Amino acid sequence: MASGEPLHMLDPVNILLVTVLSSIMSLSILGSLRPAGIPGVGRWIGAYVMASVALLLAGLQRLGVPVLTVFVSNTLLALAIVRVFEGCRQFFGLEPRVPLAYAGIVALAMGIAWWYWVTPSLGARVAVVSAFHAAIYTSIGWLALRCRPPGRPVYSYRFVMLAAWLGAFAHALRGAMYGGGFVKQYGLLDFTPLNVAWLALGILVLPSLSIGMVLLAHDRMAERLERLANQDELTGALTRRAFLAQAGALLDAARLEGQRVALAIVDIDHFKSINDRYGHAAGDRVLAQFCRIAMSGVRNSDLFGRLGGEEFGLFFVGVARDDAVRRLDELRVLTLSVRRGADASLHESTQGGHEGLTFSAGVDELQAQDTLATLMARADAALYVAKTRGRDRVVAT
Repeated sequence: MASGEPLHMLDPVNILLVTVLSSIMSLSILGSLRPAGIPGVGRWIGAYVMASVALLLAGLQRLGVPVLTVFVSNTLLALAIVRVFEGCRQFFGLEPRVPLAYAGIVALAMGIAWWYWVTPSLGARVAVVSAFHAAIYTSIGWLALRCRPPGRPVYSYRFVMLAAWLGAFAHALRGAMYGGGFVKQYGLLDFTPLNVAWLALGILVLPSLSIGMVLLAHDRMAERLERLANQDELTGALTRRAFLAQAGALLDAARLEGQRVALAIVDIDHFKSINDRYGHAAGDRVLAQFCRIAMSGVRNSDLFGRLGGEEFGLFFVGVARDDAVRRLDELRVLTLSVRRGADASLHESTQGGHEGLTFSAGVDELQAQDTLATLMARADAALYVAKTRGRDRVVAT
């Protein structure tokens, strides 16, 4: 008796039940992530509900009722994996629905019905189902490989890719072996070594995919937290801490590569008068609009950050001092012209006062012995000169 118990545990029905339990555990973990509002999680939860029901029905095949245990279970499992695929597409910001996948489900259902009731063939049924699953798993792995957001750690995305492609490989091999007639089997729950191996692989793939989804969701939450820590909530500019950290790293890299670096410190003119006259809400709108204009002209290789209050920093890589001055003068003119069009929103009228937004800026270029602190000190000194000369100007030391 004792020697038969381990073999009994490998009965295909028991393996399917273990898979159902693992799907339910995945549901509980994914459900805990739903309040975070991460795209795709709702579809993943729905997918694992469907998968649990489908596998439970498949485990009842020995009781008969093939409409439920064969046709419905296989069709529902196919729909579940499509929902996983849709959830991944939604997570990566793509249109979730793929009509071709639903056409594939219809073809799969027709194939199951034909090769079960019209021309019975277990091999053909397995080949059709496996081909469909292999295609969807391959697509999921491709999404994880190609759609990773820039700068994010690769581990979560590679995990999903490998889990999906493992499933794709297993289904493709299974379909080829059954469809090619290399496997002689009369039922999907037959207790054979090969059948046990396929089902065990299924136990590995489904929970692995759910773990991968949890890893993706946690990476998205980490990205949100990093954004909150590094990005000023009002303006969208880098926070002072993030600006200094990133500028320091870029400065070191530019020095090693022999690139020129310029730094500007910008201060909005008479900002206190805007707050005093129109209120802090109007001042916040001015800051937000100024930053939108400034960031629209900043290259990916440059940095723009809020150093405090109405003071901002611009860090240019591969740009000489005179070129930085030219860019800031262009920004100054652009800011002034846009602000005149926004006067009504700030209740600025012909009664006097601030006619348009202006700023003063100090600019300097990195020298051989400079640190970020000394470069910023010289740019700040140039800013002071710009203010003493009447503001609304850019001064380079």
